[in-house]
Amino acid sequence: MDGSESSQPQPRIDGMVPINFGRHVEVHRLAVAGGETRIARATGKGLGQVLLPRSRFAEAHAIATATLTLGPDAGAFYDRGWARRATGRPQPALDDYQQALHLYQRVGDHGNEAATLNNIGNVHNGLGDRRQALDYYQQALPILREVGDRTGEAVTLNNIGLAHDGLGDRQQALDYYQQALPITREVGDRATEATTLNNIGSVYGGLGDRRQALDYLHRALPISREFGDRAGEAVTWYNIAMIHRADGDLALAVAELERVVDLDRQVEHPDLADDTAMLEQVRHELAQSHTEF
Repeated sequence: MDGSESSQPQPRIDGMVPINFGRHVEVHRLAVAGGETRIARATGKGLGQVLLPRSRFAEAHAIATATLTLGPDAGAFYDRGWARRATGRPQPALDDYQQALHLYQRVGDHGNEAATLNNIGNVHNGLGDRRQALDYYQQALPILREVGDRTGEAVTLNNIGLAHDGLGDRQQALDYYQQALPITREVGDRATEATTLNNIGSVYGGLGDRRQALDYLHRALPISREFGDRAGEAVTWYNIAMIHRADGDLALAVAELERVVDLDRQVEHPDLADDTAMLEQVRHELAQSHTEF
């Protein structure tokens, strides 16, 4: 787990999963079976808005794939791309996002065009191609400002910061995160606020300011829990664990990494194997420290 957290570039529904969620799943299934394209797309979009921010990627993938059996649909391609990227399938995710981008551009849907450019950048960033990622983010930013999407602007500023952080330019990254943070508060976007706090904490950790890092990371945690973002919570706990490990508090780091692995399992996170290996490594370091006395 690299200490970064991808954000949510498209507006999503906040709050708890609705009581009639199961009914919507059934409506979607029947609409797909009956070839009711309009109903299937509308219910599929609503379900994606609930599932994706809560890291329920397998369900979102299945619903989007079912919707696409009725023909190309930008929203379904977008949702499936998000689910695929989040579960470690970057090339299929890129394919889906490119399909969504073409469809959004064709109808002049600039808001979702920018969201898709952002997520294409996220895939490239995850693959280590930071310059390519920055190119997509820089394409998205002026579109979002033009349409007045302040939430999307904050997400994009975060993503640009992530790319600069990956290039080793931490001060530049911090500048972009600090631009994003007041916007998230201005628009009341708590999910992106948590992402931004986590990212700022990660940078301070890399700069060696562990007190500042822990302050920001601990401010991110309750917000991630509030929205049921288990993947985001796992990233934050990992960052906290690495700080405690660096400080020599190995027992605390082990406990925090155990939380990370548990959260990874819940959402089938692609970093599960790497995070489990880190947990075992820190357990070994803790055991070694005991034998030295």
